[in-house]
Amino acid sequence: MKTKTFLATASAIALLTLSGVGAASATTLYADPKVKEPTVNIVQDPAAVPAQEAAGKRAPKTHDVVLTTTEVEAKLDDGTTYTYWTFNNKVPGPMLRVRVGDTVNVSMTNAPNSNMNHSVDFHAATGFLGGGQITQAEPGQTKEFSFKAMAPGVYVYHCATPMVAQHIAKGMFGLIVVEPEAGLPKVDKEFYVMQQEIYAAKAKNLPTAEDDYDGLVNEKPGYLVFNGAVGGLVKDKPLKAKVGETVRIWFGVGGPNFTSSFHVIGEIFDRVHNMGDLETTPQKNVQTVTVAPGGATMVEFKVDYPGKYALVDHALSRATKGLIGILEVEGTADDSIIKDKTGDSRKQLGEMEH
Repeated sequence: MKTKTFLATASAIALLTLSGVGAASATTLYADPKVKEPTVNIVQDPAAVPAQEAAGKRAPKTHDVVLTTTEVEAKLDDGTTYTYWTFNNKVPGPMLRVRVGDTVNVSMTNAPNSNMNHSVDFHAATGFLGGGQITQAEPGQTKEFSFKAMAPGVYVYHCATPMVAQHIAKGMFGLIVVEPEAGLPKVDKEFYVMQQEIYAAKAKNLPTAEDDYDGLVNEKPGYLVFNGAVGGLVKDKPLKAKVGETVRIWFGVGGPNFTSSFHVIGEIFDRVHNMGDLETTPQKNVQTVTVAPGGATMVEFKVDYPGKYALVDHALSRATKGLIGILEVEGTADDSIIKDKTGDSRKQLGEMEH
C-alpha cells in the first residue's frame, strides 16, 4: 500500500511538472485531502440504562424497539476523527431491557445517506440468524420482525452484514438484558459499558483515522476502547457514584475478536453473573471477569471508599491503545478501610492518559 501511494504521488508530481504547473511536494499532495469534521458524539452514556421494573412476576409485555443504522464522522481520540457505523448514533447502541416471556418488535431503518447495507442479529432471539437473515437493509430501507424472549440472560446484538467483523469493529453492537420472570433486586446505580477493537490507522499529518483491513483480518487493532472512543469514559462520560451505594455494571464485548479480562482497579466484585447467566447463584468476591467477544456479564459491588477507580481490561497493554474508563466515587474517607501513611494519595489518578 505504501509503495502504491508513493508511485501515485511521484506520477502526479511528474505530470504537474510536464504540464507546466508548478512542481508540488509529496508532502503537500499527501496532506491535502479534506478533513472530515465530527458530526455527532457517538460515546454512549454509561448511565443510559432503561429503568428497572419492580421485582415480582407480571404478565408478558410487548416492547417496540426502533433502531436506525447510521454512518457518521465522530471523535475517536484527541485530534482524530473516524467514520463509525452505529445503531442510533451511539456506540454501543441502546441498551434494551425486557423479561423472559416478553415479545420484542424490532423496526430497523438504514439511514438514506448510508453507503452500506446494514442489519441486526439479536443473540437473545431464536431462528433466522437472530434476525440477521431478515433485516438486511439497503440505504433507506426499513425491515421489521418480532421475537419472543425465551431465556433470561445478558445478550449481545450486532450487525450481521458481511463483512460482519468490520461492521462490529466500526461500532454496530449493543446489549439486550432479558430479566428472569420475577425480575432482579434493586441497586442504587446501574451502568452500561461495552468493549471493542477499532481497526484503524492515522497517517502522518492527517487527522482522520482510516480503516485498516490488514489489521482487521490479522487481529491487530490500532485502538481498543470502552463505549466507542478513547477517553470516552474518562473525560466525556465517567461513571459516577457515592460512598455506600451499590453499583451494577452491565458489561459486554462487541469485539469482534478479543476476549476481555474486565477489572476495576481498587474494587472487588461482590457478585458476578458469569457469561451473562442471570438465573444461577452469582459468584462472590471476584477480582477479574473473563468475557468472550459476543459475550456479556453483570457485576455488582458496594462502593465503600471515595476516589477514582479505573475500569480496565487486565490485559493491561491494551490501556496504551485507549482501553480505560473511570468510576468517580464521592463521599467521606474511612481510614479503617484504607489509610495513606505517606501522602502519595494526593497525587490522584489524574486523567489516566493512555
